[in-house]
Amino acid sequence: MELKNRVKSTNDLELTERMVALNRVTKVTKGGRTFTFAAIVVVGNGNGVVGYGLGKAAEVTEAVSKGAEAAKKNLVRVPVLNGTIPHEQTAKFSGAQVFLKPATPGTGLKAGGAMRAVLESAGITDLLAKSKGSSNPHNLVKATVTALCELRDAYTVAQNRGISVEKVFKG
Repeated sequence: MELKNRVKSTNDLELTERMVALNRVTKVTKGGRTFTFAAIVVVGNGNGVVGYGLGKAAEVTEAVSKGAEAAKKNLVRVPVLNGTIPHEQTAKFSGAQVFLKPATPGTGLKAGGAMRAVLESAGITDLLAKSKGSSNPHNLVKATVTALCELRDAYTVAQNRGISVEKVFKG
């Protein structure tokens, strides 16, 4: 997956991390059962920067910290305008499909589970979201981040076309 709006430096960002899902994996060997944990973690600054990562370890805390480190290497910048997104967007990753629709201020974040964690970390406060297909948290997080990466605000569109922002809205 090609992420266009990648963030170069994480030094000046104050990132918060949220664990989305934790999976316990059991390996049965001659000596007994061995448990390992896989955690998917979302990090964001609440102001348009978000990333996700997967961490695997024998301890839960170690898996979460590994996931957070992986997420910090995978940050992208998304356009957030007045707490919502600039336009409707759909995205698909594997079996998970997501639909994001901007909402007026005061609506709140109408999203569930894994999508909510990604959107809150990005700083989106008013949005209508629907997940279709698979409810696998790994695929939902990836589909949501893909949808956010595909968003374009009016300034970006104007810059790409070489025209003024006013002309973008006139057509």
